[in-house]
Amino acid sequence: MEKAIWITGASSGIGKAIASKFSQKGYMVIASARRWEKLIELKEEAMSFGGKIETLICDISQKESVQDAWMSISGRYQIDCLINNAGITSFKPFEMNTPEEAENIIQTNLLGPIYTIKSVLPEMIKNGGGTIINMLSVITEKVFTNSSLYSASKNGLLAFANVLREEQRKNNIRVVNISPGATETEIWPEETRSHYSSRMMKPDEIAELALFAYEQNGNMSIENIVARPMGGDL
Repeated sequence: MEKAIWITGASSGIGKAIASKFSQKGYMVIASARRWEKLIELKEEAMSFGGKIETLICDISQKESVQDAWMSISGRYQIDCLINNAGITSFKPFEMNTPEEAENIIQTNLLGPIYTIKSVLPEMIKNGGGTIINMLSVITEKVFTNSSLYSASKNGLLAFANVLREEQRKNNIRVVNISPGATETEIWPEETRSHYSSRMMKPDEIAELALFAYEQNGNMSIENIVARPMGGDL
């Protein structure tokens, strides 16, 4: 069975850059997201340079959608690496957040990765190892106002991943957390991107980090990577 890399939230931003980077290196990529038209664009771009990408609709906030995606993947590929990238946020103080926003952010950013990890973990254990990369945020390192729900979701995932790593050392499963600072993606409002673009990191730079973490061999385990723009946090 062919080995593959499963990347969530691959239709744009960091996820798209990671999918392109891995496919350029010759890896088989399973790119999942909610926006089918964006996934098709990604696949066409990969085909132009001979990359191997299979696209899949998956809303990781819904466990049934994750289960359906895993059923489609597991019979055809051995997932050697899962990259949990999909995420959402809201840039507002908590008193302005609705209960629905709280639910959506926690389900997407925290429960979603838990669902995907729960899907791949038994097979990774059976196969004698694997890599799980979680795209977190510099918000796990510093307090930012107007991001309380995002902070709760990413810090929750950090705690979960750190415990998972200790539990899975015996199974040769590496758990890597990458926490980028401000990166020029659609998660930021357009006004913010246009004003601060020159100070932001680019998705390709974060994709290079993910590739570097995955390709480490031997007895070394990269665990937590923090990346910030040269000019510091916004």
